[in-house]
Amino acid sequence: MNSNVVENSLLKNPLLLDEVLPNFTAIKPEYIQPAINKIIAENLHAIHQLIENKTPDWSTLIQPLHNLNDRLEKTWAPISHMNAVVQDEALRAAHDSCLPALSNYHTQLGQNSDLFKAFKFIKNSQQFNGLSVAQKKTIDNTLRDFRLSGVDLDVEKQRRFSDISSRLSELSSKFSNNVLDATRAWSKLIIDESDLLGLPETARNIAGAKALAKQQQGFLLTLDAPCYIAVMTYSDNRELRKEMYEAYVTRASEYGPQAGSFDNSFIIEETLTLRFELAKLLGFSDYAEYSLATKMAESPQHVADFLWNLVGQSKPAALKEMDEIRRFALDQCELNELSSWDIAWVSEKLRESSYAIDQEKLREYFPLPRVLAGLFSVIHKLFSVEVIREYDVDLWHKDAEAYCVYRDKKIISRFYIDLYARDNKRGGAWMGDCRSRRLLDDGSMQLPVAFLVCNFMPPSGEKPCLLTFNDVTTLFHEFGHGLHHMLTQVECAPVSGISGVEWDAVELPSQFLENWCWEEAVIPIISSHYKTGEPLPVDALEKMLAAKNFQSGLQMLRQLEFSLFDFMLHWKCSEMQSTQSVIDALRKKTSVMTVPFFNRFQNSFSHIFAGGYAAGYYSYKWAEVLSADAFSAFEESNIFDATTSRHFLTEILEKGGADDAMNLFRNFRGREPSVDALLRHAGLVEQGEVA
Repeated sequence: MNSNVVENSLLKNPLLLDEVLPNFTAIKPEYIQPAINKIIAENLHAIHQLIENKTPDWSTLIQPLHNLNDRLEKTWAPISHMNAVVQDEALRAAHDSCLPALSNYHTQLGQNSDLFKAFKFIKNSQQFNGLSVAQKKTIDNTLRDFRLSGVDLDVEKQRRFSDISSRLSELSSKFSNNVLDATRAWSKLIIDESDLLGLPETARNIAGAKALAKQQQGFLLTLDAPCYIAVMTYSDNRELRKEMYEAYVTRASEYGPQAGSFDNSFIIEETLTLRFELAKLLGFSDYAEYSLATKMAESPQHVADFLWNLVGQSKPAALKEMDEIRRFALDQCELNELSSWDIAWVSEKLRESSYAIDQEKLREYFPLPRVLAGLFSVIHKLFSVEVIREYDVDLWHKDAEAYCVYRDKKIISRFYIDLYARDNKRGGAWMGDCRSRRLLDDGSMQLPVAFLVCNFMPPSGEKPCLLTFNDVTTLFHEFGHGLHHMLTQVECAPVSGISGVEWDAVELPSQFLENWCWEEAVIPIISSHYKTGEPLPVDALEKMLAAKNFQSGLQMLRQLEFSLFDFMLHWKCSEMQSTQSVIDALRKKTSVMTVPFFNRFQNSFSHIFAGGYAAGYYSYKWAEVLSADAFSAFEESNIFDATTSRHFLTEILEKGGADDAMNLFRNFRGREPSVDALLRHAGLVEQGEVA
C-alpha cells in the first residue's frame, strides 16, 4: 500500500473513532492495519513525552498510560473477535498482519527502562500509601510484568526476547488458523439416509440443510462440534463413527484424510523450543516456572502433586466405569472389541439403560430462549441485576445479539452473544473482553462489555435451538466468566473484571455458576418443552439428577490427562523428547484405554498452543476446587441465600483482579480452599467421607 493510499485510508478510517460500542460494520480489512499502526505510533510518541516527567504520579503517568492502552485495546478487541467468529481470507490476512507490530509494541513497553523507573518511583514514594488497593495492585503487577518482559536484560537479550515474543504470536495465530482450516476442509456427503441410523432428527435436519446450502442432495456431515458429537454419540453406523473419529483426531496433523495439509506438528515443536528459550532468558528453569510467576500455585511441584493426587482419587472409579462399558458393549451391543470411536456411543446406550434417559428427548425441554431467560432469572435472584436485550445495536452477524445489564434501573454493563456453530467461526466456547470498566479523565465510568461465544447446534426448520444439558452448563460457564467481567466495581482497567486475575483462579466464577444447572429448584426455571411449554416431567428430572455423576471418574481423568500433558510438556520435558513421546508416557500412567496410534489431539489443542493456557491448563481443575468449595457455602444455607450471594458478589465478582485470588477466597470462605467439595460433587467420595 503506497503512502497516499495509507494517508487517505487514515483520514476516513472509522476504526480511529473512540466509539462507546464497537461499530462492527465499519471493520473492513483495508482499515485494520493502518489504524493499528497509527495508534501504536501515537502511543509510543505520547509515552516518550510522559516519561520526561521526573516526578511522576498516578494522574500524570499511569492514568494517561491507561488511556493510551485502552484506545488500542478497544480498537483491537472487536477486530480480534470478528477474526474468530466471521473470518474470511481478507480479514485473517489483515488481522495477522498486525500481530508483529502489536507484539513489538507490548515488548517495547515492557522493556522501557525509563517507564520502569517511573513506576518504581511511584511505588517507593509517599504517594503510594495513599493509593487505593486496586491502584497499588496495578502498580505491583506492572512492576512484575516489566521483569517478565525482560526489562533487566541487556540489549542483545532484549532484542532476542522481542523476536521470540513476536514469533510466538505468529505461531499461535497460525496454529489456530490451521485447526479452523482443517475442520472446514473435511466433509462427507451421505446420500442414503439409512447410513444415518440412530442419528437424531435435529442433527439429520441440519446436515440436510448444509447439503442444500451447497446445492447438494443428501446430508452433509462436518467436523463442527455439534455434528461430530452427534455422530459419535448416536450413530449406529460404526464405520461412519470410525471415519469421523479419525478425521477429527488427526486434524492439523501428519495423519488422517488431510495428512500434512495443515500440519501443526512443526508449529508445536517450534513453539515449545521458543517458550523454553524465553523462560531461560528471564532466568527461569523452564516455561512452567515462568508461567507460574503470575498464578496462584507456588511451584511446578505444587501443581504436579495437586494433579497426581486427583489422578489417584479418580482412576479407581474410571477403571470401574471402563469395565462397565466393556461388559455392556459385549453383552448388549455385540462388540467383542471396543475402539475409541465406540466409547461415546456405548456410553450413551449404557446411560439410557441405567437411567432410562434419552438425551435427545431431554434436549426438547431446553430450548435456547427458555434457557437464556432462566439464566437471567437465576442471575437476578443471586445478584439483583436485570438483563434486557438491546435491538438498535450494530452487530457482526445476524445470529448475534446484544444485551444490557441493569442494577437499580441503571446500566452497569453490556454483553454480546453469538451462540451457533457455522463454517467461518472458531470452535469451542469462550468469553472475551470487549471493554473494561475504568474511570475516565472526566470522572465518568467506562462500562464493561463482554463477548460470550458458543457453538451450539443452530435452529432447524420450525425448531428453535435445542440444547443438550452439556450445552446448558457450557452457557452457564461462559456467563460466569461474563459476570466476573461485568459486575466488577474496580475502576483501574488492568485489574478490573477478569483482568489481572491469576490464571488458575479465573475459572472460579465460571465453574461456580455451573452448579445452579443441577439444582432441583433451578431446572424448572431453565426448562420447558419447546412445543407445549410443559415442565420437565418429575421422573425425567429425578433420572437426570441421578445420572449427574455418570462416568465422572472417566471425565475427571480425561481432564487430568490434558492438564498433566500440558504441564509436563513445559516442565520436565527434555529437548530430546518429542511431544508424542510425552503424551505416550503419560497415558501409560493415566489412561484406562489405549487410543489409536494416529490420535494427534495435541495438534488441535488450541488452549495451550493458541489460547493462553500454556503450562496453565491445570487451572480448570485448580479453580474447580475453589468453585466447588465456594458453592458449598450456598449448600450450607440455600442456593439463593441473599447474604451468601451478596458476600460472593462483593468479595469475588466485584473485586476482579484488585487483590490476590487467595485473599479474596479467604475473605469469602473464611479459610483456605479444600478439595473435599470437588470430590463430593463428582461422586468420587461419599457424603460421610469428607470433613
